[in-house]
Parts: sequence; structure tokens; C-alpha cells
Amino acid sequence: MHNKYIYMAALLILVSCSNQTDNFEYPESNKVPFSEEVHGYVIEDAYRWMEDFTSEDSTDWVERQNNFTQKFIGKNKYKKSIAKNLDEVWDTDSISMPYQVNKKTFYYFNDGSWQQSKLMIKDCEECQDRVLLDPNKFSEDGTISLASTSVSNDASLLAFSISDGGSDWRTWKVLDIESGKTLDDRIEWAKFSGASWENDDSGFYYQKYDEPSEELLKDINTAPKLMFHKIGTAQDEDVIVYENPEKPRWSWGISVVKDSKIKFLSIGEGTDERNRLYVQLSPDQPFIPLIDELIGAYSFLESKNDTFWFYSTENAANGKVVSLTIKNGSFVWNEVVGESTNSISSVNFINNSIVVSYLVDTFTEVHFFDLKGVYKNKLATERKGTMGGFGGEIEDEVSYFSFTNFVTPREIYKINLTDMSQELFWKEDLKGHDSTLFTSDFKFFPSKDGTQIPIHLSYKKSLKIDSNTPILLYGYGGFNISRLPGFSKSYLTWMNQGGIVAVVNLRGGGEYGDNWHDAGRLFNKQKENDDLQTAFDEIMNNLDDAAAGDGESIEKLIENLRNNGREDLADQLEKASQEMQEKIMEELESRSGDAGAVNSPESVTQNSLEKNSERLIDDTAYPLTYVTMPDLDTKKFVVPAHVLHAGMHFSPFVMSKREEVYTNFMSSTKSYISYLVKEFELRRNAAQFAKAKVSKTGKLDINKIWK
Repeated sequence: MHNKYIYMAALLILVSCSNQTDNFEYPESNKVPFSEEVHGYVIEDAYRWMEDFTSEDSTDWVERQNNFTQKFIGKNKYKKSIAKNLDEVWDTDSISMPYQVNKKTFYYFNDGSWQQSKLMIKDCEECQDRVLLDPNKFSEDGTISLASTSVSNDASLLAFSISDGGSDWRTWKVLDIESGKTLDDRIEWAKFSGASWENDDSGFYYQKYDEPSEELLKDINTAPKLMFHKIGTAQDEDVIVYENPEKPRWSWGISVVKDSKIKFLSIGEGTDERNRLYVQLSPDQPFIPLIDELIGAYSFLESKNDTFWFYSTENAANGKVVSLTIKNGSFVWNEVVGESTNSISSVNFINNSIVVSYLVDTFTEVHFFDLKGVYKNKLATERKGTMGGFGGEIEDEVSYFSFTNFVTPREIYKINLTDMSQELFWKEDLKGHDSTLFTSDFKFFPSKDGTQIPIHLSYKKSLKIDSNTPILLYGYGGFNISRLPGFSKSYLTWMNQGGIVAVVNLRGGGEYGDNWHDAGRLFNKQKENDDLQTAFDEIMNNLDDAAAGDGESIEKLIENLRNNGREDLADQLEKASQEMQEKIMEELESRSGDAGAVNSPESVTQNSLEKNSERLIDDTAYPLTYVTMPDLDTKKFVVPAHVLHAGMHFSPFVMSKREEVYTNFMSSTKSYISYLVKEFELRRNAAQFAKAKVSKTGKLDINKIWK
């Protein structure tokens, strides 16, 4: 029976012994006593000192962690093959979705070798594309990046913000588009803000916080102000448009209605996705509330004449489109596109139509409605994936949209909305990549509470899947963010190595609207973790169903480790196995009486088992825990559970009546070792070739590590 359960025991041995290896001495993480009372509970946190990431102790710890990681991934046997494949696909051209302002076209471009994409401009249909802004020139070490841009209504000026070292703080500057010269305007201490131009392009609105009194990244920022900056003036001359010191957690966003005096003020509170909505009918009037309670999200979309359209989630968890008519001092709300069974991912107004992108089981469906909300048609597509775009003005007839999925690199299409004709504008071309040689399966699996969870499995069509197939499992569920099908060069490298990429859409994300988000947050956070763990178990079980053969012995596992160049792990496992067997034998030989004697096969084993089996069986009180017996003749022994516990340092085990539990356990654990070792080493090494760096502050740049 011991062959069935050897993998879990071997895993525990590997984990427990790895810290004793001279080659893997993990950097010490100091424990500093700390406790605080929160809502009547005393919370202990021995690592609270790490939150001060600018301290000498924290920067020293980060440096030691980075040095250890570099030593670890530098010795990996998969490094060369991963590096070769990444080099082949990484340095390729990429562009962003083009957008037009006053007949000028803007987009970002990267030839694959630049650290940051350049902002390009095409001044007219026949004009040659040129570089408008190159953020690679902001700093020699690349730590200053382009954060956001905003083009003025007449396309003569560009407001752009920069970020230093990945900070949320933004410094805004202004560029003359025709000459390419940066003006003297400089806006500091902006955060979580865009730049909204006034209709006459005299200046723009932005959100500003007071200058921090402490270290920039440590000071808590509250009570922001909505400011207006006039072009050509100093920041200290900027005008406060709106503030509310009595509500320090409130934040502001303003929408300037084109060709109108009307402005809408969106008021957020903390991280709540709902917002209040105020309106200003003219510059000499105050903002008055339209929605003064957190009853849903309200986002301004477009306007025409006296009608203003909004996206809203009030009484519509999946989203809807509503209109507001302002006439003769009255405010009338109407529902235009009602809530669907599918959640809305985006809404655009173009060609006097409403373009609504729905998420249908994580895939995009694009529907067209007239301005009154009457359904017109759906965008015809032959493939399933993620689409985005359809930007432009309400009267425009031409727009762009993109398409991608887990096996198809990004493609951008130009679409004529009068006849729905499409033409390929650009596609990402990867050397040697043929999408038809890959497949991406979509299916559901039941989570712990029975909820159906979506998962995407992507791999080469020629892959022979068995228990040794490496799997990269990724799951995200939080902040109402949707993890949609999209091509990744890192994922492609994994698939080219003979692996499967599994992406699971956990509860807490936004794939199925606000209800799906709420199902995985706050007191429901455990459900998100259950989804990921169940996904792992589901994959392992399915892999084993496709594999032939029974479980392997401890000797076979040791042999495989040696064949794969892991002599150190093989030696540890072999030594631990021998010590385990010797210790148990010593315990057995020293016991007699009620425990039975090793030289008495006719013991009371059967009677004892029958007498105590019901007492030992409790399938509901504790999770089943399995241990591995050494290679002993069990017919000759009666061994109390506490003897095994003392000898093997495992938790006491529970016997189960259900034979299928044991069978499922054998199936689900058979490939744990090969999966975990390969996944861990491959992912660590892939990070090396993503050119991960550490910023000057000593802060780990996770985005660069896993990009």
C-alpha cells in the first residue's frame, strides 16, 4: 500500500530537508516582537518592520533575497532552452491602439529593444509617422517612465505625466505638438489623476495632494483638491475648483462636456467602485448633486444636444447604459441599454451608435445599439478571444479594434462602421510562431462549494499529456479585475518547452459582474483560495486519468531526481528514507504487550481493528492526512499510530471507510513532485531572461520580474 502514498511523503521530506542544504541557505528574516489592538483583537506581526521598506534593515533584506535568488536560478538546467526561446520571440514590434484627435493619429510603438514605447504621431492621412515623445530619454537608467498623456481638443498641445521609480506621484508637463518643444509648465504632487482639457484648451483640470511632510512613499495622502492649471502660468497660480476637507477620503474626477458649459464631477470614496455624481451647469454656478449616495457606479460616456449618457451599476450588477436629459432646469433619467445576463466590459459611442462589449464566459462579444438603445447587430467574428477599442467621436465612421487570445498574438483591425467592413491594420509577428499549432481549451470545474469556475488550458496540439507534463497555473481574483484571454510571450515560451498554461478566473474578479466580484472579497475571500486549490486538484486528477501506469516507488523517485541532475535532493531523500525506516524498526523491536510482538503473527490485530475502527473513523471532523509506510512486512506487526507519528514526524492519520478516497489520493498526488520542481525552476529562470531589475530604492519590482 505504501507505493500509493509515497509522493506526498516525498514532498514533505524534500521541503523539510531543503533548508539543511549548504547550497540553499535562505537569508534570515528577523522576527521583531510587535502587536497592536484592532477592533478589540490583539494582532501580532513579527515582520511589521518590513513595511518600512526604506529602512536599512529592509533594503539589506531585499538585497540578500535578490542575491540568493540570482544564485539559485543561475544553476538551473532549463536556463539555456528558456533563454533561447525568449530571445527568439521577445524582441518584436508592438503598437498600441491608434486614436485620433482633430484628424491627427496617435499611437505607441516599440521595436522590441526599447525599455519604453515611444509615442508616435501621424499629422495627416498622407503624412509620415514621426516620434512625438520618447520616454527612453527621460533618464539614463530608465527609472523615469511615461505615466499618461492627454491631447488637447485642437491637437496642438500634449499634457504628459512622468513617474520616478514607479511611484504613484506624477509630475505633469506640456509639449507643443507641432514644434516638439516642452513648455515651462510643470505640475507637481498630482496623484491618481488624469488631465482633462477645458473646451477652449486654455488649460486642464487635475487632482493634487498637499506636498508630503515625510518620506514620499510613506506619508498617507488625504484630502485632495481638484485644480485648474492655465497654460503658461506657474503652479502656485492654479485655481482650486473643488475640495471638501471634511471628507478626507473623497477623491475627484471631472468630465468636461464637449461644446458645452456643463461639467460632471465624479466623487470617489476610498477604493469603493461606486461614486457620487455632481453637475455644474455653468462656470459661475456651484456643483450640485445628482447622485449623492453610494448606490452604484456612474461614469460619463458621451453627450449629444441635451442628452448625456452614463454607464451605471445601480441595481445592475452586470452594468447598464442610462441617459440623463437636462432641459429647463429639470433632470430626467432613462434606461437605454438594460442589464444583460453577461457583464459589460466597455461602452463606446461612435457613428451615432452605442458599442457595448460584453463578457460571455470571459470571451468578448460586441453588440451595436442605436442611440435610443434599440439593438442593431453583433460584430461577426470567427474566433473567440478578447477584443477592445472602438474609440472615437460620436460622429466618426471609422475606428479600430484589437483581437487576441492565449495562442493568437495581438491583431489590430480598422473597421468602417457604415458597412462593418474590416481590414487588418497591424499584427504582432513572432519568429517561427504558428498559432494553428496551438490550442486553448475552455471549460468549467466545480469549486469546493459547487460553484462552476472557468479555466483556460493552452498548449501545443502535438503535446502528449501525462502525469509528467509541467503546468503553469495562474489565478487572479480581486478588485473586480478581469483576467481575459490574451497572448503572452512568457506563456508561449512555457508552451514551447512542452508545458500547459492554465489560467483560472477566480471569484473576486470582474468576469461575471459585481456579484462575481463580491463572491470573492471581504468575508468571501476564502472562496477565492478554494477556487485556486480546487483548480490545481482538478488539473492533477485529469492529468493522471490520461497517464498510464501505477505509482512509482521511493527508489524510482530517487532515480528520477538523479537523472534530472538533482543529486542533492536525491541524497537527502535517500538518507531521510533510510533514517525513517531504521527508527521505526527500533521502535517496533522494543515494544510488546498491548502493542503486539514482532515475532507473533497471530496477534490481536484483526480484533483490535474491528473494535476500534468506528472510533477512528471521522470523515467530517478533520481533513484526511496520509503518511507513508516504509518497506516492511506489515503482516507481522501491530503498530500504534503514535509510534508512527513519533518516528516520522507526521500528523496522526485518520482511517477512512471509503476506498475511493485512497484511490483519488493516489491519482492526485502522483505527479506533484515533477510538477512542482519543474514549475518552480522554470518560472524562476524565466524571470532571469525577463531582465528583472531592482529599483534604486531597493524595492523589488514585481512587474518587471514577471512581465
